[in-house]
Amino acid sequence: MMSADIDSLVLEHLRHIRARVDQTAADVDIIKARLTSLESQVASVHADMAIIHLRIDRVDNRLEHIDRRLELSNS
Repeated sequence: MMSADIDSLVLEHLRHIRARVDQTAADVDIIKARLTSLESQVASVHADMAIIHLRIDRVDNRLEHIDRRLELSNS
């Protein structure tokens, strides 16, 4: 009788542990999906920043050209 009670208690604990492991695995899957989304968004921001920098460089070059043509340059 005592052995059956111990077996039942062990099985109960193992079921609880298994449920926690399953929940943790599900949580990890959600976190991985969210991290992948964040990585994609950061990559998109980097691409946008590169485009912005190119445009700023072009504007800067055009302003330098205008300064030279109008003889506004200090050099």
